[in-house]
Formats: sequence, C-alpha cells, structure tokens
Amino acid sequence: MQLLEPTDSGLYCRAADAWIDPSRPVPRALITHAHADHARPGCDEYWAVDVSEGVLRQRLGRDITLHPMAYGQEFWLNQACLSFHSAGHVLGSAQVRLKVNDSVWVVTGDYKRCADPSCAPFESVPCDVMITEATFALPIYAWDSGAQIAEQIRDWWHGDRERPSLLFCYAFGKAQRLLAELKAIGVDEEVLLHGAVETVTRHYREAGVPMTPSRPVSALPRKDPLAGRLILAPPSAHRSAWMRRFRAPQTAFASGWMAVRGARRRRGYERGFVLSDHADWQGLIRTVLESGARTVYVTHGQSDVLARFLRERHGIEAKPLEQLA
Repeated sequence: MQLLEPTDSGLYCRAADAWIDPSRPVPRALITHAHADHARPGCDEYWAVDVSEGVLRQRLGRDITLHPMAYGQEFWLNQACLSFHSAGHVLGSAQVRLKVNDSVWVVTGDYKRCADPSCAPFESVPCDVMITEATFALPIYAWDSGAQIAEQIRDWWHGDRERPSLLFCYAFGKAQRLLAELKAIGVDEEVLLHGAVETVTRHYREAGVPMTPSRPVSALPRKDPLAGRLILAPPSAHRSAWMRRFRAPQTAFASGWMAVRGARRRRGYERGFVLSDHADWQGLIRTVLESGARTVYVTHGQSDVLARFLRERHGIEAKPLEQLA
C-alpha cells in the first residue's frame, strides 16, 4: 500500500490528510524537528513532539495551532495511526511512523546514532517501508564520539588563554550539544554565546538538559578583551561586523563537513572539529538493517550511493526518493 506520495508541497499522506515537513503552507503539517528547512510558517495546524514546542513557537509564532505529542504516543488522523519516535538529531527531533491497515512506513527525518547528552537517543522503529536521509552517505564519514571531540575543543580552547576562542557552529542543536558534551567531560567554566545561540539554548535549559554555564556576550562590558573565553556563534557571524569586538581571536568550526580535507581552509577557519548531528555511513546502514524495511527510499545528500549499496550488498529494494511514484 502506497501511504505517501510526493506533491509540490512535500510528502503527503492521503489517509491522514497531512504533509510531512511541508515546503509551503498546508492545512495540516507533521513536523520532524524545528530546523527551518523542516518547519516552515503558515500552516493551519502543526503536529510535533512536545519537547520541541518552545523552539517551534519561537520560530513559527507564539500563536500557531500546535498539537504536542509525547514520543511513542499513538494518535489517529482520519484512517491513519501515527506516532513520533526519537531521531536523536536535536531537541524534540522525531521520526514519523504511519500505519494504515497492516502497512507501516517510517520517515526518519534527520537523525544520528551516536550518543548525545543534549537530546533523546535514536529509537529503531520496525517498518515495511523507510524513507531515510543520506546527508553523509559516503564511507569517508565515520564519527568519533562527542566526548572525544569535546576533549579536543577543551584542549584547543585552554591551549591559548591569550586570545578569545571563537567556535562557530549551528545555533540550534550543535551549539547546545557542545555545551552538553563539555559539561559531560567535566567542564564547568562559563561559555559565552552569540545572541542567536542564546535564544535557543533557553529552551534546552527549560527541558532540563545539563550544560555548562553560559550567558550572552552582550552581557559583558564592551571593553572586556575576553581573553581566554570560549564563545559559540553561528556561521553567519563569521567575518561579520559582530567580529570586531574580538581582538585577534583563534577561530574554529564544528561540523561533519570538517571531515572533508580542505573544507576548513575554504571556509576560512584556523581549526575544524568533526562533529555532526546526522548519521555517518555506518549509522545509515545500521538504521536501515535494524528497521527490517523491505523497501527504502533515500533522500538528501548521497542518495544514489546509499541506494545502490543497499541493493547490491543487502538485496534491499532501495532507490532515491525521486522514484517514489
């Protein structure tokens, strides 16, 4: 049974009369997480995991019609039984499970398999058909643990106490994971935050995520040289007027893309730390195999590579999502 179909607005489930992460306003949206390319404004109503409510309302508007659901809580929309299951990507991220009669489909959204103290761990969900992301679907992508990367960051930061240490990372998800990973390895020193990072971090603290102490850079006097301080900022702040506040800082970027040789130099950072909130190559394969899915559609990134590997090595009917008819 074909539970999902591609439309101009995104993946549509006719049985539920709902779209998953629609690309434009629709009457009913099922949201995997609150990143801007998955949660867009203007929909009549939203269904999402309850712990993501704060970020969603901040980004989409306080007055949106939002139905917050707990992980694993089943609910019915018309003829479809649905539930959200942790994707381990960011706070409140979810896979969407849809069941109609005896057919079960899972849309993973963005996900990762490695431990992360800032969000719920990934949950394997059995299904007949899976739609999986493939952002880092090449064998070159193999992640070290978050703890190992946090130790590298601590050593880099503490290794130069004469300058501010500016670490660029995504404002939602990556920054809060860094604060949690540093806390987990015993760092209790205050970290300073760009305003865009601070606004999202509040929701993580409200959710009870243990993190190092932090406050916005703007709370400190303008003349403070900030020597020896670690500051987290979004990539958009790099080389912006905001940078004028810092005297000869050392700079770094935390991203899975730092695994690619030359990426750090091209982006203009002194140091790169390989830390991703997406599954690596082995994590993608493991997820598909654990699901037991007989049919797999692959989207984003290296979809052709992963689909071909699943077909040739594991005999799974796998193809790029574009072939979902």
